[in-house]
Amino acid sequence: MIQEQSLLVEGLKISFTTGNSEFEAIKNLSFELLKGECLGIVGESGSGKSVTSLALMGLLAKNAKIGAEKLKLSFSGEHIDIQELSAKGWREVRGKKVSMIFQEPMSSLNPVMTCGDQVAEALLYRLKLPKQEVKKRCLQLFEEVKLPDPEKAFNSYPHQLSGGQRQRVMIAMALSCNPDILIADEPTTALDVTVQKNILELIADLRNTRGMSVIFITHDLGVVAAVAQKIAVLYRGELVEYGTAEEVLKNPVHAYTKGLLACRPSLHQRVERLPSLQEILLHSGNYPDLKIRSIETERQKVKELNERPTILELNKIVVEYPGIKKGENFRAVNQVDLYLKKGETLGLVGESGCGKSTLSRAIMRLSPITSGNMIFEGQEIGYIPESQFRAYRKKMQLIFQDPYSSLNPKIRIGDAITEPMKVHGLNGNEASRKNRAFELLDEVGLKGDFFNRYPHEFSGGQRQRIVIARALAVEPEFLICDESVAALDVSVQAQVLNLLADLRDKYKLSMIFISHDLSVVAHMSNRIAVMYRGQIEEVGITDDIVSHPQSPYTQKLISSIPEL
Repeated sequence: MIQEQSLLVEGLKISFTTGNSEFEAIKNLSFELLKGECLGIVGESGSGKSVTSLALMGLLAKNAKIGAEKLKLSFSGEHIDIQELSAKGWREVRGKKVSMIFQEPMSSLNPVMTCGDQVAEALLYRLKLPKQEVKKRCLQLFEEVKLPDPEKAFNSYPHQLSGGQRQRVMIAMALSCNPDILIADEPTTALDVTVQKNILELIADLRNTRGMSVIFITHDLGVVAAVAQKIAVLYRGELVEYGTAEEVLKNPVHAYTKGLLACRPSLHQRVERLPSLQEILLHSGNYPDLKIRSIETERQKVKELNERPTILELNKIVVEYPGIKKGENFRAVNQVDLYLKKGETLGLVGESGCGKSTLSRAIMRLSPITSGNMIFEGQEIGYIPESQFRAYRKKMQLIFQDPYSSLNPKIRIGDAITEPMKVHGLNGNEASRKNRAFELLDEVGLKGDFFNRYPHEFSGGQRQRIVIARALAVEPEFLICDESVAALDVSVQAQVLNLLADLRDKYKLSMIFISHDLSVVAHMSNRIAVMYRGQIEEVGITDDIVSHPQSPYTQKLISSIPEL
């Protein structure tokens, strides 16, 4: 039986004109989407994935120039040439025929409207439903996308819902007009693995029950393996690989696809260094020699670390915040006991809201502890005055999740690196501090002439390197990495993880590495602590946690990781 075609793209070209220059974002792209099929479009940031999806939604900027041999949608025997659609024509197609789930629901949802009103708006103005039927239909949609309390979600504002719940509201909105094609643009990138698994299963269920076609855009081949029947791999605006999911994942032909597969940390087979995409491309897709870390060697290393002095000890740490009701406190961190040896990397893993970042901020004295003891190098630091703690700030540094928001947009990155040296009286004079900043930029793989640039002039991966250089500027002994690779492409993630490992070994740093991605944590850590609802579920050697998890929650985390 021949499947009906929902979308045909042949020879698609997209360029953007700025001033006197023209940038070609998409070069001769061709693919098809069959009815009821899921096509995964894979590639790094800047590869052209989102530009392609925006073209299919008629949402490209005015300076975009689009051309194609064929660019048509097919619905129940009706064929629509996208290139010939007027603004009015697009209003009939967009939402009703083709709908889209955007990457970041918080920026896509209106913060001053309830979630119910936002979905209702589409039903009122697009489907012209009577007002008395709108709420009923909204609640049906919220049930369909498995929101735990549809009535509560209907009356909630976006900030009152979790990230996974907001994404479900976005999916309900996208489904509200019964589209034939659903485009999901990185819908799970910022989500925990357990929430991600739920969203992937939800999209698969909706595709099957509604008979929809789905275009699923991501930079993670593990995610696309879980949902797609076909995969298209984009690299710098060009289609470099196209075929069934099994063909592309098991027998990749192009060096770029091989590189994307190799850069991703494996949960069950850890290597000394992750291969870089550039290295694989340079060798035409041939993998470099990967040194596998043996379990015996890792266990011996933990034994040796246990004989070293303890740099940080946490005893019964509690962090509470004022609750919604007067007199009631919310306990974000509950009776946490942990220790860290000198030179050790302790992985801290758990879902959003489990208390990981709160604990890290408490250790850095950015949030006060309610009770318990924090001992750093034998000294109690939890309750000493800020004037005394200032000396410890030189020894302890935190790398935040979002480097863009942790860098001052008005300060040049060179000044951002030299500022902490100046505060702590390091490197003598301005010239020495500037020279040290050049050395640090070089160490993190950036050029010295970047010194005078501003944060907005760098990519996400480069900004992450800048904040690492800034953290190292005061020569710390202890480093907390809080989700420091969460938002990066897999290839850039591999580079930053290798960099952190190199710097840890060079400077003999002790490290707490925080992430919701257990594969990344396992690659970096000697031991792992699993956190859930403010408490430590279990702590152990990395291989024991990965291979023989004792806690049901840890077992759930591991089973949620998408496997290739």
